[in-house]
Amino acid sequence: MLAFFVIVALSFAVAAMNLTGLVSDYLTEQRQKEDTQAAEQFAETLGPLLHDHFSVNQNELNEKLQEAGANLDGRLLLTDPDGKVQFDSMNRLCGRRLQTEELLRVLTGGKESAYGMHTVDRDTAAMMSGSAEDLNIAYCAHEITGGGKRTGALLYVSRVQKLMDSMNTVRWQLLSMFLIIAAASLVLALILSRVLSNPITSLSKTMRKMGRGDLSVRVPVRGSGELRELAENYNTMAAQLESLDETRNQFVSDASHELKTPLATMKIMLETMMYQPDMPPELRQEFMNDMNHEIDRLTGIITDLLTITKNDNEKNRLQREPVNMSELTEATVHMLIPAAEKKNQTLAADVAPDLQMMGDRIKLNQVLYNLIDNAIKYSPEGSRTDVSLRQQGPDLVWKVRDQGIGITKANREHIFDRFYRVDKARSRETGGTGLGLSIVKQLVSLHGGTVSVDSEPGKGSEFTVILPRGGEA
Repeated sequence: MLAFFVIVALSFAVAAMNLTGLVSDYLTEQRQKEDTQAAEQFAETLGPLLHDHFSVNQNELNEKLQEAGANLDGRLLLTDPDGKVQFDSMNRLCGRRLQTEELLRVLTGGKESAYGMHTVDRDTAAMMSGSAEDLNIAYCAHEITGGGKRTGALLYVSRVQKLMDSMNTVRWQLLSMFLIIAAASLVLALILSRVLSNPITSLSKTMRKMGRGDLSVRVPVRGSGELRELAENYNTMAAQLESLDETRNQFVSDASHELKTPLATMKIMLETMMYQPDMPPELRQEFMNDMNHEIDRLTGIITDLLTITKNDNEKNRLQREPVNMSELTEATVHMLIPAAEKKNQTLAADVAPDLQMMGDRIKLNQVLYNLIDNAIKYSPEGSRTDVSLRQQGPDLVWKVRDQGIGITKANREHIFDRFYRVDKARSRETGGTGLGLSIVKQLVSLHGGTVSVDSEPGKGSEFTVILPRGGEA
C-alpha cells in the first residue's frame, strides 16, 4: 500500500509541478509579448514628436501619456539618454533619475528593449505603480529614436499583480486537485491492499495452524489469477502432506502390530515352558518349533521394513545397467522351482528370447521373486503358476498367473498397501509379512513402470508388470 501510494503521490507531484510551470511560463510569456508590443508601438508613435532633446509641446505629450497609461492600465515614463524622467503619465517622478535594470540595459547596454517582472516592497510599489497593494510589477523599457539617433527611452510600468494572483490561484487549484487525488489514491490503495492481502493473510494463518500440527486445514479458494493458483497449489500440497502423515501413522501402527503379535505369541509359549518344567518333550519341541517360526516371521518383517525404508530414501538411486530380462526371468523361475515342487505345484515359464532393458538387476529380480513367491504361497497343492515375458511396443511385460484363492474387488483396491492382507490368518500361516506387494509396487515405480492385478475369488490371480525398456517413466 505504501509503495502504491508513494508512486502515485510522486507521479502527481511531478505532474502538478510541471503543469504549474508550463501554465506560469505561458501566462508570463503572453504578458511579456503584450507589454513589449504596447511599449514598442507607443515608442514608435512618440519618436516623430520628440526632437532636439525633448523640445516638444508638453501639454500635448502629457495628454498622450495619460491617455495611453489609462488604456494600458499602467504608468508611462519618458527619460532622456541619461535616465532622467522628462515626462510622467502620473506627473510624480519628473526630474528624477531612474536606475531600473531594464532601463539601464536600453540606455547603456545597447539593447532595443528589455523586460522583467519583480516583487517589490510597498514603498517601491507605491512609487512606481501608484498602488502600494500591487507588489508585483513589470518594467518594460524601449528606446526612442528620432532624426536617426536615440533621443531617450520609454519605461512602461505594468501592474502584474492580477497575473500573479491568477497563477497562484492555478497553483492552489492544482494543489487541491493533487491532494484530492492523493487522498482518493490512498483510499483505493487501502482497499486494494486489503483485497490483495486477505488471501495471503489467510494463507499465513493456515500455515501457522499447520505448523502447530493441524494438517487438515485448507485455504479458501477465491478470485482468479495467481492468488487462486497459489491457494489451489497450497491446498494440494497440504492434502499430500496430510495423506503422507496418515500413511506414516498407519505404517507405524501396522508395523507395531505386526511386530507385537509374534512377540506376544513367543512370550506366552516361553512362560508356559517356564511354569511347566514337567512339560512333555513332544509338546516342548512343538513350542520350540513355533517360536522358531515366529522368529523367522519377525526377521522377514524387519527385512522388508528395511527394504521399504531404503527405497523411500530420496538419496536412494537405482544401479542402472543393461539387464537381459529373458535370462533374469528364467533364473528367477529356476530358483523358485524347488519351493513349488515342495507343494506339489507346477511352475512354468514362457519367455521371449534376448529381451534387454536398462534397470537395477537386483531390484528387478526382487520384483519377480516376490510375485512368484506369493503365487506359490497362496495356491493349493497340485496347482500351476505360469510366468511370461513379452515385448509390447516400447515396453516389456511380465505376467504371473496362478490358480490360487483369488482376490475380491474390494481387496484389489488395497492389495498393494503396506501390511494389507486378504486373509490375515492364512497369511500368518504362510509366513507372509504383508509387505511383499508394497515392495513390488515401489520397485516397479522406481523403474518408471506400473503393476496391476486381475483376479476373481476362487479363480486365481494374474499380476501384470509393465516396464519401459529405458528404465524411466
